[in-house]
Amino acid sequence: MTARTLAVTSGKGGVGKTFVTANLAAALAARGHRVLVLDADLGLANLDVVLNLHPKLTLHDVFTEKCSLEQAILPAPGGFSVLLAGSGMVEYSRLTPDVREKLLAIIDQVKPRFDWVLIDTGAGISDVVLYAVSLAQHVIVVATPEPTSLTDAYATIKVLATTQQRKLLGLVLNQANRPGEGRGVCTQLQAVLARFGALQGGFKLDLWGEIRNDAAVRQAVLKRKLLLELAPASDAAQGIKSLANTVAGV
Repeated sequence: MTARTLAVTSGKGGVGKTFVTANLAAALAARGHRVLVLDADLGLANLDVVLNLHPKLTLHDVFTEKCSLEQAILPAPGGFSVLLAGSGMVEYSRLTPDVREKLLAIIDQVKPRFDWVLIDTGAGISDVVLYAVSLAQHVIVVATPEPTSLTDAYATIKVLATTQQRKLLGLVLNQANRPGEGRGVCTQLQAVLARFGALQGGFKLDLWGEIRNDAAVRQAVLKRKLLLELAPASDAAQGIKSLANTVAGV
């Protein structure tokens, strides 16, 4: 048995993609899954900030053979493992054959050890982001109700559907203002995709989660703590747990 792989991506930055990834990992770990989060935002990594970790060794050190893969995998709060990326690494801002081969090799190496490998990608549709997404069996696109976020989410979904022949993408609406808003946004995006011919070949966009706009999230981010540890009974935490139920069942 090898891990199932899930990429968490977004059309634009600032929508809570890494927050969702980290808390989803904790929720899956709480269900008894062995989980690794791979920070594939190779140029602007911030998973370490979200988790309040101060790594001495990162993915960059594995790439440059300064340490082994085993040495760079760290325990994280929430009962899962992380493989962090160094921030500000200009050499990883574009997809070179070397980066392509090493990223693929690392994912192949870690898969036998875990039940889930969550790939926290960068935002947008750069070649690095699209390649990281291509390595995953399942994909979640995180968006917020803001018009700019939805516009960028549409662009990302269209590119993934047409260039990677994806039949299914999961949508997570973060910072939802009211119950059921995620369903409305998903329906709206489906309609736009269909109108512009991006739903050929049986492609489906499915709502996998809705995370409420919640003051507890801001507190968790400021304190660099997992929401599931700081406020497990909050509305947003319940949304994360529901998302984990959906992910575990795919």
